[in-house]
Amino acid sequence: MHPLRRLFQYAGQYRTQVLIASFYSVLNKLFDVLPEVLIGVAVDVVVNRKGSFLAHVGIVDPKQQLILLAILTVVIWVGESAFEYLYSLKWRNLAQNLQHDMRMEAYRHVQKLEMSYFERNRTGNLLAILNEDINQMERFLNGGANDLIQVFFGSMMVGAVFFMLTSKLAFLALVPVPFILYGAFWFQNRLAPRYAAMREAAGALATRLNNNLTGIATVKAYTAEEYEAAHISAGSDAYRARNSEAIRWSAAITPVIRMAILAGFTVTLLYGGFLALNGEIGVGSYSVLVYLTQRLLWPMTRLAEMTDLYQRSMASIQRVMDLLQTPMVISYEGKSLPVAQVRGELVFDHVRFRYDEGNTYAIDDIDLTIPAGDTVAFVGSTGGGKSTLIKLLLRFHEPQEGQIRLDGEPINGIALQDLRRAIGYVAQDTFLADATVAQNIAYGMDTVSRERIIAAAQAAEAHEFITQLPQGYDTQVGERGMKLSGGQRQRLALARAILKNPPILILDEATSAVDNETEAAIQRSLERLVVGRTSLIIAHRLSTVRHAHTIHVLDKGRIVESGTHAQLLHHDGIYAALWRLQTGERADL
Repeated sequence: MHPLRRLFQYAGQYRTQVLIASFYSVLNKLFDVLPEVLIGVAVDVVVNRKGSFLAHVGIVDPKQQLILLAILTVVIWVGESAFEYLYSLKWRNLAQNLQHDMRMEAYRHVQKLEMSYFERNRTGNLLAILNEDINQMERFLNGGANDLIQVFFGSMMVGAVFFMLTSKLAFLALVPVPFILYGAFWFQNRLAPRYAAMREAAGALATRLNNNLTGIATVKAYTAEEYEAAHISAGSDAYRARNSEAIRWSAAITPVIRMAILAGFTVTLLYGGFLALNGEIGVGSYSVLVYLTQRLLWPMTRLAEMTDLYQRSMASIQRVMDLLQTPMVISYEGKSLPVAQVRGELVFDHVRFRYDEGNTYAIDDIDLTIPAGDTVAFVGSTGGGKSTLIKLLLRFHEPQEGQIRLDGEPINGIALQDLRRAIGYVAQDTFLADATVAQNIAYGMDTVSRERIIAAAQAAEAHEFITQLPQGYDTQVGERGMKLSGGQRQRLALARAILKNPPILILDEATSAVDNETEAAIQRSLERLVVGRTSLIIAHRLSTVRHAHTIHVLDKGRIVESGTHAQLLHHDGIYAALWRLQTGERADL
C-alpha cells in the first residue's frame, strides 16, 4: 500500500481537519489567481473604456469601473491573506498533533515488542524512526500537502479561465502541463528507493553515534577516539553517498520543468499576441492570458522541491508505518491477577528455549518447582542459562516447549502487566532514569509518600549516602545515573525493589560489581528483603547464596546439581569445585 494512503488511513480521526485545511488551501489559491484576472480587466477598462467588459455588465463610467476594481483588489488581497493564515494554522496544528500522536503510538508499540526484536534491530535505527522520520512527516504536512493541493487546483482554475477566453490558446498553453507532471512522477519513482536507502544509512549512523556516546568512558580509557571517529566518518560517508545519489536526481527536476514552462509561456506570448493583433481577443484578455500562463506554469518549478520533500516524507512514513505494524509476538492480554492474591509458587514444566532456529537450546528441559516463600539460587558458568531462565519468567521471551506456571496458572494466560507487577527485579546493570533520587526509587509506581521512599532507602542502607548528596533525595542522578557510583546505583535499585514490596523477587548478579563494603551492606538488606517472599537469586559469588533453601547448578541449559549448600559440598561436584576455587576451602569444611 502506498505510504500516503497508509498515513491517511492512520489519521482517520483527523479527516475533518484535513478537509477543512484543504478547503482553506483551495480558497487561498482562488484568491491568489484572481489578481491576474483583475489586471486584465483593468487593462480592458483603460483601453476600451465605455466598451469594456464592465461596461457591458452595467458600470459604464470608466472611473467607477476603476474604483470597483480597487475595492475588489482590496477584498481579494484580504481574502487571500486571511485564508493563507487559516490554512497555515490548520496544516501546522494538524502536523503537530499527528506527529505527537504517531510518535507516542510508535513508542508505546515499541515498548510492547518482545526482547528478541531489540536483539535483532539496532537502537539507533529505532531512534531515527521515532525522531527524524516522524519529524520528516511533520515537515511534509506543514507545507508540502498545501503546495500539492494548490498546484492541482490552481491548474484547474487557470485552465478554466483559459478555455473561457479562447479554447485554441488554452490547449496550446496547457500542453506542457502533462509533460511537467509526468516528468515529476518519473523523477519521483527514481527518488523513492534512493531516499529509502538514505534513511537506512541515517539509522545506521545514529546507531554508531548512540553506541559511542553511551560507551564514551571506555572510548576515552582505551584512547580510541580516532578509531571511533573513523567509524563515524565511514557511517557519515555512507549517508552522504546515499544523499548525493538522491540529490543528483532531485536537482535535475527544476531545469527540466523550466524548459517545459518556457515552451508554454512562449506559445501564449506569440500565439496570443497574434490573436490580439488580429482582433480575435481583446487586449485585456491577452493580458490575462499572459499573466495566468505565468501563474499556471511558474509554481510548477516548485515541483522539484515538493517532489523532494514528498519522497523524503514517503520514505519516512513507510518506515514509521512498518514499525507500527510490527506484530507483537507476546500478548499483553490475559487473566487479571491482583498482586495481593499472589502466593509465589513457581513451576517450570519441561521448559525448553533457544534464541534462534538452528541454535542449541539455552534452556533445555528444565523441570522445577519452587515453593512459595522459598529462596532459590541459580549458579554456574557464564552461558549456562541462568539469566535466560529469568527472562522467560518475566516473559521477555516465550519458551518453544513446556510451560511456566505461577500459583498453578500458566504465566502466558496472565495479563502481562499483572505478572510483572508481581515481580521485583534487581539487575546487574542497573537502569536509572534521568530524574531525582526519589523519583528513581519510586520508579514505575503511582504517587508514593516521601516517608515510604525514605524507609525503603534506609532498608537498602542507601539513606546515608543520599543525605550527603547536594540536594538529598531531590538530587538529579544524570543520564543512566552517571553521577552516582556503581554501588550507589545498585542500592537505589534495591530500594526500588523494597518499595515495590513484590511477592516474587529476582536478583540477577545484584552484588557482582560492587566493593566488599557495599556488598556487605546489600547482603544485609537482601537477608531482610527475601523473608516471606519467593526469591530467585542468580550469583557468581557463591558466598551470597549459601543460605538459600535450594541451590541449582546450571550447565548448558540444564540443571545438573541441586541441593542446599552443605549437600552440594558433600556431593563434591561442580558446585564444590566452584566453592573451592572461590574460597580455597575444602569440600569437607
